Amino acid sequence: MKSELEKRLTRQLTAQGQKDAEGMAHALLLDRGHIKPDGELTTKGAERDHLGPAGRAKDRASKASGRTHLQREYTYDPKTNLAKLKRG
Repeated sequence: MKSELEKRLTRQLTAQGQKDAEGMAHALLLDRGHIKPDGELTTKGAERDHLGPAGRAKDRASKASGRTHLQREYTYDPKTNLAKLKRG
């Protein structure tokens, strides 16, 4: 059974026109250590899955900033799946 994390990544890759999106999503998550070969979430994967799309986007943005900004300093746009710094 696929996790929500794998399902969402598959949908995103499909929307981008990626051929074999299902296989690509599985390979990416396996390579990142988020799933086991059978598709079961690892501890790291369960943490990412629990964050949800907004939390993952904020985490990516925070990491890209060199962690100079906290996740709570970002707003999430579900249309683009991106997080941007709050104006302020």
